[in-house]
Amino acid sequence: MKTITAVFVISLIVSYLLTPWVREWAIRAGVMDIPDARRVHQEPIPRWGGLAIYIGVLLGMLAGLIRLYLLAPSAEVFFARAMPLLGLLLVGTGVLLFGMLDDKRGFSAFVQAGVLLLAGLAVQAFGVQIEGFRAPLGGSFEHARWIPFGGWAIPITAVWMFVISKTMDTIDGLDGLAVGVSAIAALALALMALQAANMLNQPYPNWLIAISAAAIAGASAGFLRYNFNPARIFMGTGGAQFLGFMLAGLAVIGAFKAATIFAIVIPVLVFGLPLLDAVNVVIRRVLSGHPIHKPDKRHIHHQLLEWGLSHRQTVLLLYGVTLLLALLAVWLFIRALG
Repeated sequence: MKTITAVFVISLIVSYLLTPWVREWAIRAGVMDIPDARRVHQEPIPRWGGLAIYIGVLLGMLAGLIRLYLLAPSAEVFFARAMPLLGLLLVGTGVLLFGMLDDKRGFSAFVQAGVLLLAGLAVQAFGVQIEGFRAPLGGSFEHARWIPFGGWAIPITAVWMFVISKTMDTIDGLDGLAVGVSAIAALALALMALQAANMLNQPYPNWLIAISAAAIAGASAGFLRYNFNPARIFMGTGGAQFLGFMLAGLAVIGAFKAATIFAIVIPVLVFGLPLLDAVNVVIRRVLSGHPIHKPDKRHIHHQLLEWGLSHRQTVLLLYGVTLLLALLAVWLFIRALG
């Protein structure tokens, strides 16, 4: 637990200290989010804040991985265990860089979707794949039967990675919303990984997941100081999609494989808010005849603002919803472990 706490603190401090520097760099580079009819802020705000989050995550994970490396019986054993996580971080780096380029140039929704789907395919080469789920026969992990997806595992995983990455980006419409939701989701994944490590006596991959999730939570918390209303910087497409991609991958490595039938439900609950928002937006766009790939003001946070809630009230309410769903996911996960 001391290692997890240290990773969280390191990532928080790094992200907190780097964000002002990244902000000035983004301003000099002219990477600004310009207000329009769909956005709620009134003046240009620099993007690229995701870079500070990324470096915080990277250094926090590095500290935790060094600790696990020193405890491993050999380098070969450590890297064999850590390969899915290292592959996820490698591909996630590509997602971040593409997103930062998108913040600068602005690619179409179809190009973004194509890149995220390719990333979802690439990460499977490192063993990050939803191979199936456990169907409970006696109600516990020990009595569960493994049901594989077979060849369907490839497209299912790619779509999962795409959906979570994209929806985390689409809820980034209010100051602090997406990064706060990411922090809560990361903490939930860390708690589940620690429980799985203890209850199943399986330190791997669960310690790796807990360290990574703690780094994401810490870096997100450090950045939130500058992103909460009134925001001084946005994390941009790169930051939002990087967080979504990493969290989706950690769920694949851990939550999908460690529980029983709840393995399907648990990740959906953890990412309940962005998924619910995506379903809500798609349905409303289809019913109104609006192209589903065209941005608008049909998101849940826009509706809450229209109902009279303030910017901060809306964000705090959605934090609360995310926290309740995350706690429910953790509870179900612990029950599923038996």
